[in-house]
Amino acid sequence: MAKVDTSLVAHLPLFAGMTPEALDEILREARSARFSKNSAIFEQGADAQSFFLLLHGHVRAAKTTPTGEQIVVRYVAPGETFGLAMAIGAARYPATAMAVDDSVVLIWPTSAWPRLVERFPALAANTLQTVGTRLQESHTRILEMSTQQVEQRIAHALLRLAKQSGKKLDHGIEIDFPISRQDIAQMTGTTLHTVSRILSGWESQGLVESGRQRIILREPHKIVVLAERNADSGAA
Repeated sequence: MAKVDTSLVAHLPLFAGMTPEALDEILREARSARFSKNSAIFEQGADAQSFFLLLHGHVRAAKTTPTGEQIVVRYVAPGETFGLAMAIGAARYPATAMAVDDSVVLIWPTSAWPRLVERFPALAANTLQTVGTRLQESHTRILEMSTQQVEQRIAHALLRLAKQSGKKLDHGIEIDFPISRQDIAQMTGTTLHTVSRILSGWESQGLVESGRQRIILREPHKIVVLAERNADSGAA
């Protein structure tokens, strides 16, 4: 593969605290790959033979339950790692990773992980921090699902996506990758009908603008108010 310019990735969380020499050695173990929009990078239940760093594009991680229901676990933005099954002692991927737009990733073989973390302890520490942060995010979402009304859950989901991958426009903040109302439903544990009803209501109030796989938060501060207000009743 073409050599990765270390200056383009040295600032990323995975490589925090690394010397240029260490970074060079770690990158030599990787290969780059391109994935077209809507192509699978790996499938739930497959042997975890690799781990990944997203350089360009966005990736959706989704899990299918035993009853066939699909849950969007998270979206991966450029600079983030994913497929870290080896870091939690898992032999198989717990979810499916799908490119939601044309994406470029760095791929390391899982077999290289023990050797790399032995030689570069900072790599293990940085990965553990990433895993811990995502575990906290999962706990937050579980709490939201248990205690909040569906309108609040949708507001929180949109705000998280805007913080992660928002693009400032003159008239708001656009979630800068293709995302559908069905995706929002699968993130928030509700139905497409409910998401459509709520977003249509917010559109009529001028809070959001949505089209085919496109969402703009026109009044982000008002979405924050919706997200943080106390629910008068249990989760919907």
